[in-house]
Amino acid sequence: MKISIITVVYNGEAYLKECIESIINQSYQDIEYIVVDGASTDGTLKIIEGYRYSIKHFVSEPDRGLYDAINKGIQLASGDVVGILNADDMLADRNVIAQVAKAFAKQAEIEAIYGDLNYIRPLNNQIIRAWKSKQAGIRDIAKGWMPAHPTLYIKKDLFKQYGNYALDIGTAADYDLILRYFFVHHLKAVYLPILMVNMRMGGLSNKNISSLIGAFENDYKALKKNRVPNPLKVLIMKKLSKIIQYW
Repeated sequence: MKISIITVVYNGEAYLKECIESIINQSYQDIEYIVVDGASTDGTLKIIEGYRYSIKHFVSEPDRGLYDAINKGIQLASGDVVGILNADDMLADRNVIAQVAKAFAKQAEIEAIYGDLNYIRPLNNQIIRAWKSKQAGIRDIAKGWMPAHPTLYIKKDLFKQYGNYALDIGTAADYDLILRYFFVHHLKAVYLPILMVNMRMGGLSNKNISSLIGAFENDYKALKKNRVPNPLKVLIMKKLSKIIQYW
């Protein structure tokens, strides 16, 4: 089973090396690594060039943002399964992808796999939040639950059926995709009870108060777009559910 992993980056020289090495040092060998750069102006391209032998597809050009770049990566992917690891993040250990492949091989009907994630401080990798997931269904989605997006691995052919990341819903494009796949189309997904990703805090949706408000509004739009009942209540439950991740 070939697994395509997409890394999207723009001026990400600070942490990109750790991200790349966490992928190319995986024990699982059948990985198609794709890097999509948004025409970086810092030392990003120099870092990528140092690992070019491990990167199957590389694009560096202006884009319309994070999710446009991810969509470019999906178009390039030829694997059976697609996962995304952004430039600030790292796979938790060298056996993560091997366990993903094993889980897919074990049950042919599985369409997606997700697992656990740690939010870490950018400078010292100290754990801030531990996102421990669960095996969940459509009712959980309707109550505000969602899998950790950076841990989500989806069969490639589903993107043709259900669509890529929307570019008209801002920072909620990942939440919109999860709602579309899990709630609308009843994705057959399995929880893999392992730590899969260490994710650095400071993403697009949690930089400051303004971005947090914008993220709330975009999440609400995603819920309305996918016709989830009682969207405001669901969104509040979604936000409240994150509180336990700090303990």
